[in-house]
Amino acid sequence: MTRHARGKRPHRPHQKKTSSNEKDPVGVYCRVRPLGAENEECCIDVISSTTIQLHAPEGFKTNRNGEYKETQYSFKKVFGVLVSQPELFESVARPLVDDLIRGKNGLLFTYGVTGSGKTFTMTGSPGLGGLLPRSLDMIFNSIGSYQAKRYVFKTDDKNGIEVQNEVDALLERQRRDNACVSKLASSARQKIDPEIADMITPEEACKIDEVDEDSSYSVFVSYIEIYNNYIYDLLEEHQEDAIRPKPPQSRILREDQNHNMYVAGCMEVEVKSAEEAFQVFWRGQKRRKVANTRLNRESSRSHSVFIIKLAQAPLDADGDTILQNQVAVSQLCLVDLAGSERTGRTGAEGTRIREAGNINQSLLNLRTCIEVLRENQMCGTNRMVPYRDSKVTHLFKNYFDGEGKVKMIVCVNPKADDYEETLLVMRFAEMTQEVEVARPVDRPICGFTPGRRHRNQAFKDELSRKLEERGGPIYRDVPVVLNPALHSFPPLPTSEVTDAHDDITLPRLIEALQNRQRIRRSMLEDYNKAANTMTSLLHELDSNANSKENYIHEQNSKLLEKENIIQNNKAEIVRLEKKTKMLEHKIDILQKTTKIYEDDKRSLQHELETREQRLQRELSDKRRMEQRMHGAVTDTQHKWEKECERRVNAMQQQMQNKLWVKDEKLKQLKAIVTESKTPGRPEPPPRQTQPKRPSREERLPTPAKRSASPSPGPTSTPVRPLHRRSRSAGGEKWVDHKPASSLDLGTVMQPVIPNAVQVSAPSEKVLSKCDRYVLTHQEIASDGEIQTKLVKGNVMKTRGGGQAVQFTDIEVLKQRLTAAPGLKRKSSEGTSGDHQDGAVTDVETRCSVAMEMRAGTTLGPSLEHHCVTKRRKP
Repeated sequence: MTRHARGKRPHRPHQKKTSSNEKDPVGVYCRVRPLGAENEECCIDVISSTTIQLHAPEGFKTNRNGEYKETQYSFKKVFGVLVSQPELFESVARPLVDDLIRGKNGLLFTYGVTGSGKTFTMTGSPGLGGLLPRSLDMIFNSIGSYQAKRYVFKTDDKNGIEVQNEVDALLERQRRDNACVSKLASSARQKIDPEIADMITPEEACKIDEVDEDSSYSVFVSYIEIYNNYIYDLLEEHQEDAIRPKPPQSRILREDQNHNMYVAGCMEVEVKSAEEAFQVFWRGQKRRKVANTRLNRESSRSHSVFIIKLAQAPLDADGDTILQNQVAVSQLCLVDLAGSERTGRTGAEGTRIREAGNINQSLLNLRTCIEVLRENQMCGTNRMVPYRDSKVTHLFKNYFDGEGKVKMIVCVNPKADDYEETLLVMRFAEMTQEVEVARPVDRPICGFTPGRRHRNQAFKDELSRKLEERGGPIYRDVPVVLNPALHSFPPLPTSEVTDAHDDITLPRLIEALQNRQRIRRSMLEDYNKAANTMTSLLHELDSNANSKENYIHEQNSKLLEKENIIQNNKAEIVRLEKKTKMLEHKIDILQKTTKIYEDDKRSLQHELETREQRLQRELSDKRRMEQRMHGAVTDTQHKWEKECERRVNAMQQQMQNKLWVKDEKLKQLKAIVTESKTPGRPEPPPRQTQPKRPSREERLPTPAKRSASPSPGPTSTPVRPLHRRSRSAGGEKWVDHKPASSLDLGTVMQPVIPNAVQVSAPSEKVLSKCDRYVLTHQEIASDGEIQTKLVKGNVMKTRGGGQAVQFTDIEVLKQRLTAAPGLKRKSSEGTSGDHQDGAVTDVETRCSVAMEMRAGTTLGPSLEHHCVTKRRKP
């Protein structure tokens, strides 16, 4: 065998697969899992070997459109709860293994809800091996004696297989002694995991009888998982770092020169036995993403794909060398799809919700692709199948396009809680059976005479036997080597007698024979001497051999004793190994459980830390809010305390003013009475009779009939309106709010602000054009007089773009009449007959004026009325 030149890719006619016109439907099988408890309600009945019936459980609300009525679904074959793993393998996986050895591809995947038994169907358990270990066992039982040496077949980086000679293969083995692939393979050969040691019993082993013995085979395996729509290599070797673990590197899908999809950079391990292959699978299985959910203790969180690639090439005409340009590659993909689940039932949170969403989305994409394929085949449409929407469908695109057979095992759990999800699975399986896949053609025959390997082996066996018999190499057409002793004798003279009287020939012949006799005697003597010497040597060697035999006999007896001890130790070792296997199995289960619990603990701790941080932020926000509210409450309390204190002081001052006014009135009345009784004083002229002054209750008009004329007399002098300018009105624009009432605007004590906007109800538009605000309010005071209140404020803009009024001042205006009839003029002390203009002679009016003067009031400029102004801050 010669290695092909660098830079040239070997011709691979096997990869140019052309589909025939014949098509086969996708084979869909159904397997029913046993119930977990006997008293558990069941919603699935097996009607026949190809039909099951699905009925709604008791207490389930039946839909009006009959969606949940009893329905039957047909499959290629239905496996009940009592079916064994070998029976399932014979019906489903064995035909795919036959096609694999004959150079055809195959795809087998399990589908169903979580907890329906997909992983058990694909992998199995100790003593109950699933489809994957049985497929590997059948492959190696069939091609075991026809396998090529390791590294004769070599994978390249572009989904191809190369052939190199035995010398290069030997050098390759030496170079990879310390590489990760060699470590993986050697460790797999050295120690077998106890969980997979007894997957298949020898009685259950099977193989294919019709295997092409004139071809050489090699098996490569790879194991990947699709997690969150990313592809990860489960066989990738990386250094473990407990402090800062390195995350696995995601892989990408690529298309080779023959338009076949493959995972770029995925490790492909060459295996030489079923145990080694399954050990490689189990190492990758331990790295697969699993988690503990409410429905499944070890729920698969990713889609796993185990790829078995078989490379085969015919031998040359001599049956010795592998042909480089005739390599055929076929592969079998065993896919364990993650189960669809509802987060409401599994109670998933955080990462589990994201995983469940990606799983359901990938399964939905698979259903969509199947639906489009079915529509294109049944309706004659040409819609594009969305393979690229998911890594699962993109990877297996070639199988649905006619690169091999496709089979699916639908695993169902008959318990009533899974009824709704099982109904969706059944509908998908029913639709999948209607999709047809093109049947690939058989690979071409190389054209050499069959039986080449057998004849070559027979020739080698005969050659080895000849060499063993003769003790050396055999040469053809070589003359026989004469005995060297014959050359040491003198040559014989001619023995031809021509005359009866010839006396020379016979004596000469006799003399020659006598010489030969003497030589023979001397040779015999030499031979006897040598024989004697040899005999003595042989006797000596025999004695030595006897002694050595005696020694060997003694050693053999001791060796037998040691062997007995070794046998006992082996029995003990076997017993301890079995015990160790059981303990390792338990330890691994406990380690898995511990890992699951640790993952849950880390996720819960992370969630707890997140919630604690959120709680700390909320507490800090609460404390800041409390401090802010406490400050606002303190400010408001302090403000209202000042306001209350001011109001109390103002009220006390007002009450004191009222008491002081009453006291002054009483003092003045007392003084008037005292003056009227003084002797010698002339009596005052009788005053004109005045109408009776109405009482306070009579003077108070009803609110609906309020009069603008407060004069109690029959006649009164008309009073002009007061035009009053605010102290802060200069340069500012006012809005004068005078509510509509029974009082007419422009009457007595109705102040007018120049350049003010007169409104009865202010609007936002009016407020936006003014700087100050005043509200005019008239009411009847406690003394029966009309008073006017001016409530002033500033107009400010709010954050929302509106207008707000902040009240800053309250101004109270009162009026007093000075020209009412019946009032007296008080004379001056210096003049008895003259009266001072503007002096008030009426006692009550005089007292009021005095009170107002004392309280610091301001009299208006008009002689016809007086204004009292009182200011206070609101």
